[in-house]
This record gives sequence, structure tokens and C-alpha cells, in this order.
Amino acid sequence: MIELQGTDLDTVIHVIQTALTPIFLLTAVASLLGVFTTRLARISDQVDSLASADPKTVADDAFIRRRLTHLRRRSHALDIAVILGTLAGACTCGTALTLFLGALRSRATGTILFVLFGLALLFAIGALTAFLTEMLLAGKGIRATVDRHTERLE
Repeated sequence: MIELQGTDLDTVIHVIQTALTPIFLLTAVASLLGVFTTRLARISDQVDSLASADPKTVADDAFIRRRLTHLRRRSHALDIAVILGTLAGACTCGTALTLFLGALRSRATGTILFVLFGLALLFAIGALTAFLTEMLLAGKGIRATVDRHTERLE
């Protein structure tokens, strides 16, 4: 077991507190990503509803085309929001990781604490990257549905 001297433990605690500051921003970014996900789900529901409408019973095909075009634009805007939000989250994690790595190079006694928290930050970056990939695939799927049903209406 590693014994930390008082000053080394104080330094580790200070670095962890400093690194946690950007993590509060990460919480806000995560909330935004949740909002974006909900918005994309609503768009998907609307696309599905319009796509399942029988064109013979709908009085105005032009309305459906306009609506699908509008939903397509919204899904693109959400893609941009998700990309920027994910990059913000990854940069925030990178900032915290940099704080840790900067302190780690000169402090060998807190290695275990730094490694564990550093891994947590790396995993968070990986999770954000996976989330970005999934959201982009979901947006692409929505646009493919819009395109397919827009062509059907023409």
C-alpha cells in the first residue's frame, strides 16, 4: 500500500478539486445532449407518422413534402448540435485529463488516484464519441426515411 505524506495527499486533493471544475461543464453538456436526443426522437416520431400516412387519404401531398423537408432540416441542425456538444464534452474531459497528467509527471505518490480518475475521463471521452456516432446514425436514418417517403409522394 502506498503511504502518502501530508503534503502529497494535499496536492492530490487539490489537483482532483481543480480537475473537477471542468467536469461541472461536462454535466451541463450532458444535459444538452439529453435534450438533443429527445428532440431527435420527436422528429423521428413525426417522420414515422407522416411516412405511414396513406397518400390517397391525405388531402395535400405538397404539405407532407414540405413537412418532411422541414423535419430533414431540423435533423441536420440537431446533427450539428450533437457534434458540437460532443466535442465540447470531449474537450472538457481532455482539459481535466490534462490537469491530471500535468500534476502526475511531478508527483509519483498519487499515481493510483490519478490513473483511476484519468481512466474515468478517458472512458467518458470514449462514451461521448460512441454517443456522437449513434446520434449521427440516427439522424442519417431519419433523413433516409424522409427521402424514401418524399420520393413516394412525387
